[in-house]
Amino acid sequence: MSKDWFLEDEDDIFTGSPKSKYFDIANQANNEIVEDEFDKLLEKLAVMETLLSEGKDVDFDINKVVKQYAFENSEEIAEMKKGLYIELAGDIVCRLDS
Repeated sequence: MSKDWFLEDEDDIFTGSPKSKYFDIANQANNEIVEDEFDKLLEKLAVMETLLSEGKDVDFDINKVVKQYAFENSEEIAEMKKGLYIELAGDIVCRLDS
């Protein structure tokens, strides 16, 4: 699933990493738009945590499961994070244009 933009040099002053570009956009964008997109992201996370916790007993520790999965799948998670930064930045930019 690796794309060329996943391999870019994070220190490249002309492009930067997806994370650095997201923060460039978020810092320059209207706070209301950024807060709204962040709220949508938290809602998505809440749904995912609810789905993952469904049917588990009271002692289920979702944070432990998430940390273990991230450790075991670190490369896949790193690529997914980059994609999510790009998606979130794109959502903010699209709202700025409208």
